[in-house]
Amino acid sequence: MSELLAHVEAVWQSVVPDLPGFTVEVLPSIDSTSSELMRRARAGLMEPVLLAADEQTAGRGRLGKGWHSKAGQSLTFSLALPLAPADWSGLSLAVGVSLAESLHPDVRLKWPNDLWLQERKLGGILVETAGIGDNSTPQRTVVVGVGINIARPETAVVNTLTGAQPAMPPVAPAGLAEVLVGITAGEVLARVAPALVRDVQRFEREGFAPFAARFAARDALSGRAVRLSDGVEGTAGGVSHQGALRVLTPQGLREVTSAEVSVRPC
Repeated sequence: MSELLAHVEAVWQSVVPDLPGFTVEVLPSIDSTSSELMRRARAGLMEPVLLAADEQTAGRGRLGKGWHSKAGQSLTFSLALPLAPADWSGLSLAVGVSLAESLHPDVRLKWPNDLWLQERKLGGILVETAGIGDNSTPQRTVVVGVGINIARPETAVVNTLTGAQPAMPPVAPAGLAEVLVGITAGEVLARVAPALVRDVQRFEREGFAPFAARFAARDALSGRAVRLSDGVEGTAGGVSHQGALRVLTPQGLREVTSAEVSVRPC
């Protein structure tokens, strides 16, 4: 039996009082939990659901990157919620803040959507939206995909990058078991899921502002030399009120959105 199943009831009980209609599903294997929830959303299924899988065979990350997982070595899940914030800017950062705070004090955030542990990639986040309805009554569902390495680096499943730019090599992986020995994927899900739902709901009400200071406290790039994927170098200076990365370059201050570039410390 899937180890994740042992924690489904606890996750559901923690969330459903604040999110009526919420369900939790666990599958032994799927191409991608996010792909499946996006398919459902596009078909008009708008109910809130968390879908986890023991194994992903075609997981997706940002900028065409893949995230493949095997049972017991990582946690992969996606959360679908109907959402209507006034401003979507900074949602992936708010998700990262929520996850990092639930995981461990040593977890840091590498803008825009990576979880870092001891200067190595622990996990990744992918936020997508799907809409139905006409222009007069539009409805949108957000799908938050999360992948977290559980196993130690020597056995962790490393991201397989498809189409990554040669100038931006992948970061070596970290595993949560390095700092939480013996922890399982199901236990991690129970730690992060209830807080994640609450924080996404708070983002819908209040935007990124309540998360800005929390992000700054875990910002892995602040004050460090960075190289953008377009080759420009500068010094990271935190994020704006909308979650854009602020970089001081020789040409002046530049605000970078997650849609434009990715960054790596020099």
